[in-house]
Amino acid sequence: MLPTFNLIESSVRDVQFGKNVTIVGPVNIYGCIIGHDSRVGPFTEIQSNVTIGERCKIQSHSFICSLVTIGNDCFIGHGVMFINDLFSEGRPAGDASKWQATFIGNHVSIGSNATILPVTICDNVVIGAGAVVTKDINEPGFYAGNPAKKIR
Repeated sequence: MLPTFNLIESSVRDVQFGKNVTIVGPVNIYGCIIGHDSRVGPFTEIQSNVTIGERCKIQSHSFICSLVTIGNDCFIGHGVMFINDLFSEGRPAGDASKWQATFIGNHVSIGSNATILPVTICDNVVIGAGAVVTKDINEPGFYAGNPAKKIR
C-alpha cells in the first residue's frame, strides 16, 4: 500500500503589496502586508498577520511567523527565525490566542541565522549572526550572542 499525502504548493496569496515589491520564488507568503520597494528572497515563509515596512530586504530561508511587525529600511539575513509561541505549557500552544507579538523598529539589521523571540527591538539596532534575542532591546547599538547582549 502506497502512503497517502496532501501536497500544498508554495504560493503567494492574500497579500497586500506596496509598489515595486520583488518576490523571488519559491516562497510561501500569505495574509500579510509588504511595503513599497521591499524584496523577499526564495525559500521564505511569511505568515498571516505580519506587516513588513518599506524598503526592507528579507533574505532566503527566513521564517516570519504571525504577529511580527517589521519597520522601514530593515534587513533580515538568511535563515532568520521569528518565534511567537514560547511553549509556556511545555508544548506548542495550539491556540493562537497564546501567541505573542514581535515589533521590530526602523533601520534594524538582523544577521543570518538569528532567532528572535517575542520582543520589541527599537530603531537603529544591529543583531549579529546567530544571536538569540530573548528580551526587549530599548537602546540602539550592536547586539550579539545567546542570549543577545549589547556589545557596542
